[in-house]
Amino acid sequence: MGFIINPPSIDLGDTPIENIFLDVYMPMANGTFVKVYLLAYKYALDTKSLGPEEDNKFNNATLAKHLKIPLADVLSAWDFWEDKQIIKKHFTSEDEDETNYSVEFVSLKQLYIDNTYKRIQAKDNRSKAEAEESFSLTTKDLVEANQVPMIKEMFVEINAVMNRPLVPNEKRTVLEWFHQFNIEPPLIIKAFSFCKHKKKIKNVNYVGGVIRNWYDQNITTVEQLQEYLLKQGERYGVYDRVYKALGFGYRSPAEADMKIMDQWIDEYKFTLEIILKACENSSKTSNPNINYIHSILTDWYNKGIKTLDDIQLLDVKKDTPSPKKPFASTKEPRFKTRFHLSESRGDKYSNDEIEKMLLEKQKRN
Repeated sequence: MGFIINPPSIDLGDTPIENIFLDVYMPMANGTFVKVYLLAYKYALDTKSLGPEEDNKFNNATLAKHLKIPLADVLSAWDFWEDKQIIKKHFTSEDEDETNYSVEFVSLKQLYIDNTYKRIQAKDNRSKAEAEESFSLTTKDLVEANQVPMIKEMFVEINAVMNRPLVPNEKRTVLEWFHQFNIEPPLIIKAFSFCKHKKKIKNVNYVGGVIRNWYDQNITTVEQLQEYLLKQGERYGVYDRVYKALGFGYRSPAEADMKIMDQWIDEYKFTLEIILKACENSSKTSNPNINYIHSILTDWYNKGIKTLDDIQLLDVKKDTPSPKKPFASTKEPRFKTRFHLSESRGDKYSNDEIEKMLLEKQKRN
């Protein structure tokens, strides 16, 4: 299996995209942000081929119209890429509209040279004394770290995510992240889980790159990560938030559980607020689990629940007592039912005949 390009018979034009964007920046953004970047980049190249009088032909409103998305999403995309330092915004002093600005695309090759190559050069030029001061974990440190319950539990969780035990060098790399990024074990567990389920990657060095990216965005705790993933529209952030609501701690979402949660979002169209509302009912059971929450949400879906207000109305109906039933009479029914004897021996005689028979019986005795 491979990838083959079939050249067209007519050249309709190309938009060259730097591989650094595809390899490094595209995986960290949601689809809308990527579409905004790519189409605007194409516009930027088209503007170069046009005359100066066409400079204002493309703008943020044009992007929103062509991509069929709200203008707010376009502006959020530029905020995201500006935070990654791969674009620059240029405002004009005459224009008071804060949504109308020019976007300059930074050369990613030059950015890589400035941030990586020059840094490596500077590192190579350090004195030997400075190099010796850099942090390095010894085998003794590794053995002692394994005696710490939290560290030991962290490696157990990571091994479960990786489906194999980490080798000593990998453990040493993981422990060095504590010194480099000042983070806690739960965040490292989340990083391994995120890379496996979201990126389908179980490479320790790749996980380190993800943690470094989080650190650059001031993400050093699990709570900050959850907030970040939810803002980015990451489905994994929903999984993690539901697990937290159910009291599962820092466990990684199971594949079966993720499929069920996908159903809540994709089929039932429930928001995170409604899902978390269902999770509040987990206190009613001694063993809360995804299936229990699924039964609640499925019942709501079948009853047409779509908002939190609908849930409140449903609860009000449950709390309203039903009208009392009329008091049942204890008198015997005037009519015979099938449970009555159809005929008794007394029914053959009248009262006078019965009295006469009793008198005759007494005389004989």
